[in-house]
Amino acid sequence: SESVPSEDHLRTRRSVKKSALQDLQDHQEQSRKLSEDESNLPALQAAYRTILRGLGEDTERQGLARTPLRAARAMQFLTKGYHESVFDTLNDAIFDEDHDEMVIVKDTDMFSLCEHHLVPFYGKVHIGYLPRKKVVGLSKLARIVEIYSRRLQVQERLSKQIAVAIFEALQPEGVAVVIEATHMCMVMRGVQKINSRTVTSTMLGVFREDPKTREEFLSLIKSS
Repeated sequence: SESVPSEDHLRTRRSVKKSALQDLQDHQEQSRKLSEDESNLPALQAAYRTILRGLGEDTERQGLARTPLRAARAMQFLTKGYHESVFDTLNDAIFDEDHDEMVIVKDTDMFSLCEHHLVPFYGKVHIGYLPRKKVVGLSKLARIVEIYSRRLQVQERLSKQIAVAIFEALQPEGVAVVIEATHMCMVMRGVQKINSRTVTSTMLGVFREDPKTREEFLSLIKSS
């Protein structure tokens, strides 16, 4: 007689089918992004050529002949966060877990572009959240940082976007984000203060409402 698949077997088949479908959708989305970048490349390349000529450079000389193309591709990479979403990143990475103690990921490297001058700012991001029975894969917190930092940014907005994204995805008791960064627009131009750092923070939920919880987070990110 024909055997009837067990419930575990059916769940496994559904899981495999869902995973295969997700892989296909991810592949299609990646192909769409690559196609969009390629279609926008000539305009970006021409813009960089115009900038170089405006600076008095000869864009035909050997050292600069391919610079407009390289710069255009570099800018697309540095702003790739516009093509990415938190929803796609956290898909299947949030887990039910009976854990209600603070989770902290600190010293995540961050590189971004200041939207005022299009020069880099970079530094460290410290993230903490107090779960409400749901946790996220730790590497995904770094991916959220990457999504929002790979856009034209100001540090104040970047802090808030990271915190709000985590808060909306996990619905925790609270989220805290602190960013410490060096801005090349202050180092290379303007006031030219080499050792200056900018610190911004966003506190949501219990981190904003409870001074003791906030102080615990700030103390932990300062410890070695």
